[in-house]
Amino acid sequence: MINKKIFLITILLLSVGVFAQKKEVKNAEKALKKESVEGVEEAFEELEKASSMLDDLNDRYLLRYYKAKANAHGMNYTLNSPELEELVNAGRAFKEALKISDTDREAVAGLESVKTALVEQAIEGQNSGNNKLAAKNMLASYELDKKDTIYLYYAAGNFIGAEDYDTALKYFIELQDLGFEGKQTNYYAINTDTGEKENFANEEVRKFALQDGSYKDPEDEVTGSLKGEIAKNISLLYIQKDEKEKAIESIKKAKESNPGDLDLLQAEADLYYQLGDIEQYQSIMQNIIELAPDNPQFFLNLGITAEELGDTEAAVEYYEKAIELDEDNVDAYLYIAVSILNKEQPIVEQINKLGHSAADNKKFEELTKIRTKYYIEALPYIEKVIELDDTNVEAIRTLMNIYFQLGEDEKAEKMRNKLRELED
Repeated sequence: MINKKIFLITILLLSVGVFAQKKEVKNAEKALKKESVEGVEEAFEELEKASSMLDDLNDRYLLRYYKAKANAHGMNYTLNSPELEELVNAGRAFKEALKISDTDREAVAGLESVKTALVEQAIEGQNSGNNKLAAKNMLASYELDKKDTIYLYYAAGNFIGAEDYDTALKYFIELQDLGFEGKQTNYYAINTDTGEKENFANEEVRKFALQDGSYKDPEDEVTGSLKGEIAKNISLLYIQKDEKEKAIESIKKAKESNPGDLDLLQAEADLYYQLGDIEQYQSIMQNIIELAPDNPQFFLNLGITAEELGDTEAAVEYYEKAIELDEDNVDAYLYIAVSILNKEQPIVEQINKLGHSAADNKKFEELTKIRTKYYIEALPYIEKVIELDDTNVEAIRTLMNIYFQLGEDEKAEKMRNKLRELED
């Protein structure tokens, strides 16, 4: 037979315990309103008291507990302890709140705010050369919401920048195992005041901008797959570790599920180039061109490697083919100009060795004519680069120098002024 007295006392004690916890959650919320270090410390003390019997709290108060805990960590991060772990703790608490109510606005907004802060810090770290910080923050943001796989990709890339190759390899392999493609949609529209094409954070933000008439002509652009780049990075990291066979195997594995993927074929070609197997590299590149004869990027890639192998004539032919397929291909024009101007170096070396004899003076004139010929040959290509991209500082500086060498001082001064405008 149940002892009614003991039973009633037990129920009473449980009720008092739950009531106390509710009071402590309320006290924590009240303490946070102070927005001070002391208030945060007080909130943590109250939350610690409430944490002993969370299973007895109803969903309403459990939700409030986790939101208060998240806000306490977030406020502590802002006021007292700007450590990554404190920001992550805030995110974890918001995630717990969302398990109770996945539509709670404060928890949804709070988690997004934490993720945004982590990404912004990562970008700051990357811009300042602190790749280790960038990698850790991107990874933390990914771990808070594993739907954001792109952040794992950015984290892996920054681990390379931090020279932590083993960790980078680990996460690139994870991305490959996840089947990550990395395709993203960019949402553009034209600013009606400036006429400039601008990129929006998402489709919803652009929708509001279009509604108020400040933007027009919406356009979506889907970025290409990153599978090839990931496979390439994995293979290069294996090469870094002097594990050639694993490098080759990683490309083969990636190709098994995507045998006709051109980006993966390009990655495979690049791998063999890195390994010094030029014959295999060229064979794969020719295969790529047969599969995509109208893709200017592949001809551009062939041109670059031909240049590196010292075959300037073949390189220029590939660049010209890229231009034939895309007449606004800035890189192709630039590479042709550079290929031509690189011929100047041995001429300059010969000129520097000349003396002041009559024979040397004659030789100087001959070499100068050849040098001038190269300038004239490169001129239309470098001019085209600036026509297509009038902010390319190096191209403008090169064109300025060519104009001075050709005695076209007025044009050279225009380029000098343009250079000053861009560098101010």
